[in-house]
Amino acid sequence: MAADPAAPPPHDGAQRKARGAYFTPTDVARFIAVWAIRGVADRVLEPSCGEAAFLTEAAARLRELGLDDAGWPTALHGHEIHGETAAVARQLLAELGAAATIAEGDFFVREARPEFDAVIGNPPYVRYQHFSGEARAHALAAALRQGVRLSGLASSWAAFVVHAGAFLKPEGRLGLVLPAELLSVKYATEIRHFLLRRFARVRLVLFDHLVFPGVLEDVVLLLAQGSGGTDHFEVYQAARPQDLMQSLAQDWTGFHPRPDTKWTSALLPAEVLALYAAVSEGDGFEPMTRWGGSFLGSVTGNNGFFALSPARAAALRLPAHELLAISPPGGRHLMGLQFDRADWERLGQAGAATLLFAPGETPTAAARRYIAQGKREGVGAAYKCRVRSPWWRVPLVDRPDLFCTYMNHRRPRLLANQADALVLNSIYGVRLTQARRDLGRRLLPLAALNSLSLLGAEIGGRVYAGGMLKHEPREIDALPVPSAALVAELAAELEALYPEVARLLGQGDETRATARVDDLILRHGLGLAREALDTLRAAREYLLDRRLTRGRGTHG
Repeated sequence: MAADPAAPPPHDGAQRKARGAYFTPTDVARFIAVWAIRGVADRVLEPSCGEAAFLTEAAARLRELGLDDAGWPTALHGHEIHGETAAVARQLLAELGAAATIAEGDFFVREARPEFDAVIGNPPYVRYQHFSGEARAHALAAALRQGVRLSGLASSWAAFVVHAGAFLKPEGRLGLVLPAELLSVKYATEIRHFLLRRFARVRLVLFDHLVFPGVLEDVVLLLAQGSGGTDHFEVYQAARPQDLMQSLAQDWTGFHPRPDTKWTSALLPAEVLALYAAVSEGDGFEPMTRWGGSFLGSVTGNNGFFALSPARAAALRLPAHELLAISPPGGRHLMGLQFDRADWERLGQAGAATLLFAPGETPTAAARRYIAQGKREGVGAAYKCRVRSPWWRVPLVDRPDLFCTYMNHRRPRLLANQADALVLNSIYGVRLTQARRDLGRRLLPLAALNSLSLLGAEIGGRVYAGGMLKHEPREIDALPVPSAALVAELAAELEALYPEVARLLGQGDETRATARVDDLILRHGLGLAREALDTLRAAREYLLDRRLTRGRGTHG
């Protein structure tokens, strides 16, 4: 496998996991082989072949099509980085009466020649944190040779898709098992562009349940063929791998994505997406950016040094004028509709870091002692610190009107900043426009707790391993929320509802809180039919449950 040339052969679970190697279920490998291989003359390549899960099924498929023994040497090809594993693959195929040519070495340095009818397999999945050095350089260079410039955050599979496609004949077929990150994460944008630009037909198989037993990662099957590009992709939703074969005779749903948009919408039926678009683009809703802009909080470079609890600040004898009120790092404490001074004081008394070390041009003696301590401990040498002058002065952002969490298991949480606290980069701030500030600070966090906005968060966010939903600032800005006109029209009713929803959120009952807001915003305010509301609510619950179900899995 190309992801980690220094790693030992993946014969135990820990080593396989470290190198992004997981056993592919037989039903999946068989389905891809049957789809990709159309005739006895087809030449098949399994890059990063491991112990030949796909070549084995390819051999069975070619036999079904009538390949005789003389055809094996030219039919089956593999590539594997570990010589020991390549030998195992050859032996397993030989025991089945099939011969294969399996090259050894880093797949990304292999010259791409368009000589195969089918390229099939399960690419190694190694996250960018562990995908580094020479292996990463080779992968990025291979993708760039095909005109695809990948982000530094890209995992190993992304470059693999591009390089594998370069081995296909013009009308060849690419069948791969890929992480479902393909649909949503930012670094996969170039891969989505590449697929629609390179292939005449792009199909994705999605699954209702996790495919790999004991493995957290959600997957999709990519089936791409032909050349010349397309403006859409097609989707089939499978309940389980055993049901895959019937998909070949079924109707697939087509999606025409807008440029630079994620493909998450493919998880929902077309009629649901049409309803969502009609309501979210109607008069009663507007993107968050109409209310104001979101921004990342201040980057300290070392929260452990710069973010202080009141007790620690007192022990350091730092005066009040060298400290600023902050929302403590992280977002777990942001659960209701507002964060006020009482919340801030309570957290400080409990030992949370509610103060930011912020000396002026002439630090006091206590501040100078603390700065010296930080220098001795190497704080000033950290990248974010050493690139600013002086290193101990944190660049501040505006005090936000609202706080917004951006890494969430359930939803982005919007709260009014009634404590007038600064925010660090573990959450976003939202600065409302002057004309909407008073209305928005009080009522937007409440009004935004509706099923349409929550569905928009699921569609617009990126899903990462563990079921975590993440939003970039521009994705928060695009979130559909009730319009200022609608919130103003319902202001009195929202004020009356505020205490009840705050109480429900305090009790952890988000479902009932959302239902109460739905009744006011969507049913009463917009006049949405109960059936339509139920459809939107069910769609949000489906995407949420899908994420959380995968998040509750465990790695193998």
